[in-house]
Amino acid sequence: MEIIERPAYLSHIISHLGKGMMIILVGQRRVGKSCMLKQLQAWLRINRPAANIAYVDKELHAFKGIATADGLYGYATANLPERGDNYLLIDEVQDITDYEDALRSLYAENRCQVVATGSNAYIFSSELNTRLSGRYVEIPIHSLTYKGFLRFHGLQDTDKSLQFYLRVGGLPGLCHYEVEDESQVRDYLQGVYNTIMLRDVIAREEIRNVTFIENLAVFIADNIGKLISVRNIANTMKSQGEKVSEMLTSAYLRHLCKAFIITPVQRYDIHGKRVFEQNNKFYFADHGLRNLLCGFNLRGSIEKVMENVIYHHLVTQDFKVTVGILRDGEVDFVAVRGERRLYVQAVYLLGSENTIAREFGNLCAIRDNYPKYVVSMDPVSGGLPEYPGIIHIHLREFLMTNF
Repeated sequence: MEIIERPAYLSHIISHLGKGMMIILVGQRRVGKSCMLKQLQAWLRINRPAANIAYVDKELHAFKGIATADGLYGYATANLPERGDNYLLIDEVQDITDYEDALRSLYAENRCQVVATGSNAYIFSSELNTRLSGRYVEIPIHSLTYKGFLRFHGLQDTDKSLQFYLRVGGLPGLCHYEVEDESQVRDYLQGVYNTIMLRDVIAREEIRNVTFIENLAVFIADNIGKLISVRNIANTMKSQGEKVSEMLTSAYLRHLCKAFIITPVQRYDIHGKRVFEQNNKFYFADHGLRNLLCGFNLRGSIEKVMENVIYHHLVTQDFKVTVGILRDGEVDFVAVRGERRLYVQAVYLLGSENTIAREFGNLCAIRDNYPKYVVSMDPVSGGLPEYPGIIHIHLREFLMTNF
């Protein structure tokens, strides 16, 4: 099967080679981590032909025997000679018990450059941070941006293409399907979602109340962009007949986050410059999976999907994103990357003066000179004279912009 390149990620990975650090690619299943590892392998064969490459793919039966740290260490040392230009590439490293023991030893011996993928946030655990602290870098791999979606599907930047993207999402595997065929898309996304839930959530976390965690995922999908507290979730579920505690709700939320299905976004007090620890918003790593859980009905939820897509566009450009809290309002996104800062409001249409006053007014309340955007689906964009300095931009244009 043809592998479509994602050169920005490949360049990022290559830039870390030979720097004395292990490299771990992280993200939800089926976002393309395995393909990135294969692209790296191909690059090494062309650009470093004398290199020794050991490739462990835990998705294949041939590597079933490498199940523990001892097995991984033995395979690496048998295939990578001492003092060679060695590379150990491991796909789905979290499926190897105590893999960090083997990696730590290989690192201490300076045996090889390790590049591994992981689909579960277990690799972010405090245990791993302690045992591999200072020895590895994490590179997040995301589902496709709008520009990537156009390239993978051979589409032009049109309103129709944007509608396809908003509906089906950005999982790279969809390039083998017709995006117009909702039945095919639904079957593919359902298979991906079932795999993530069964392997990375239900089985790994030994979930007993399967019905509740499935309902919880649907609840989050239906409440994209809303501030959510554990107490409110538990109370809502109780009103629907689910007898669950706040403790269980909190634990199950963490499990969904650990599998990279959803991501919590904290609130940031813009004037007080502090981060709140409770009542986050949640967004899906891929909005196609969000739409699957909501029956692909975008009517009445287009603004939620827009927010998810805008959030995704920002984090794929390495922004740290929070929800901006003002004294009398809210800004959907505060995006920070080094010295760079953006403020973004998302709204489907500026259909009334009240809507315009709310979306532009909240940004006007921020007394700094960083760029401020109102993103909508209105056919005409551009600033409004009564709100100088605030950029009104169509969603398509925003998603085609590198900030």
